[in-house]
Amino acid sequence: MNYPNGIKKQENTSPITYRNRGMSLESDINESNEYYREIDKAYIYKKPTPVKIVKVNYPSRDKAVITEAYYTIPSTTDYNGLYKGKYIDFEAKETKNKTAFPLANIHSHQIKHIKNIYNHQGIVFLIVRFIHYNETYLLLGKDFLEFIEKESRKSIPYSFFQQKGYLIKDGYRPRIDYLKIVDTIIGGI
Repeated sequence: MNYPNGIKKQENTSPITYRNRGMSLESDINESNEYYREIDKAYIYKKPTPVKIVKVNYPSRDKAVITEAYYTIPSTTDYNGLYKGKYIDFEAKETKNKTAFPLANIHSHQIKHIKNIYNHQGIVFLIVRFIHYNETYLLLGKDFLEFIEKESRKSIPYSFFQQKGYLIKDGYRPRIDYLKIVDTIIGGI
């Protein structure tokens, strides 16, 4: 396109993509949980990572900087809370891997925690986003545990999420309406 006085504007020939939209999975879930609290649907929060602060630098009262800290105990899963009178607990992960979700992303103490919540009839699941496909899946704790008990693989295939998982469609508010899926399967959890 030519503008007056000889300035040329270059055409943008790259296709429009809505992938990632500048938000991570965690911020999408945090925004969704805030919305659920606002409408009094559920009370689900991000768990803080247990950290012990060892050294703090105080250049001034309002500019304290933590200079040394360490994890006190391994954390369990990312989120927990209450929904329809039931305890809800889940882990959220993103992967750039196109073919599978690496199990190295879930630690043994987290697997044990998921198993304990499942055994005590809590609502437990994973939310996994495959960044390459811009797809987010909810995988029930039952299906996750079944997979790791039966398979010797070091990753869960993308196809397993397509078959056993529930695709969570992106929305406006909530951004990730994972409770809509929980509602459809709550009787079977």
